[in-house]
Amino acid sequence: MEENKNPQQGFQIELKPEIGVGVYANLALITHSTSDFILDFACLLPGMGQPQVRSRVVMAPEHAKRLLQALQENVYKYEQNFGKIVIPNQPERTATPFGTGKIEA
Repeated sequence: MEENKNPQQGFQIELKPEIGVGVYANLALITHSTSDFILDFACLLPGMGQPQVRSRVVMAPEHAKRLLQALQENVYKYEQNFGKIVIPNQPERTATPFGTGKIEA
């Protein structure tokens, strides 16, 4: 019998209907301590006043890093299929903002 090399393939996740419909969030607030990352997902709409937190997720730093990697991979795949995601009014960022690369003596 072949051994399952990806442990995530060996289980099923239960998704209750009240959770499966999801919640709309257009704002994420992220804070952290030495042991946890806290992600608050909020909704800010015109005429609503103060944003309301709709969902909070607390995770260990290792899981936060896995989430970051999974998001990066999925954004890459999305852009390959549907085109670049453009964020209006945001300057382009460089992955290593440490200068021009010129070395001067």
